[in-house]
Amino acid sequence: MFEKVREMLAKQLNIKPEVIKPESDVVKDLGADSLDVVELLISLEDNYGVSIPEDDVVNVKTVQDIVNMLEGLQK
Repeated sequence: MFEKVREMLAKQLNIKPEVIKPESDVVKDLGADSLDVVELLISLEDNYGVSIPEDDVVNVKTVQDIVNMLEGLQK
């Protein structure tokens, strides 16, 4: 799942996938702004067929946080 999230982030933020690590902070390390984060979450919802609660969104800081959230929603 990390690879898929990394691929989506790289495409959306126009950066190389190799620079994206599980511990990368989406805003501080990868340069995403709030609109980027919202667009990513919408894409993830569409791709994975899940609905991401707003309460979960505020806890997303790192790429691993995104992966963990998606894995939890798919159970």
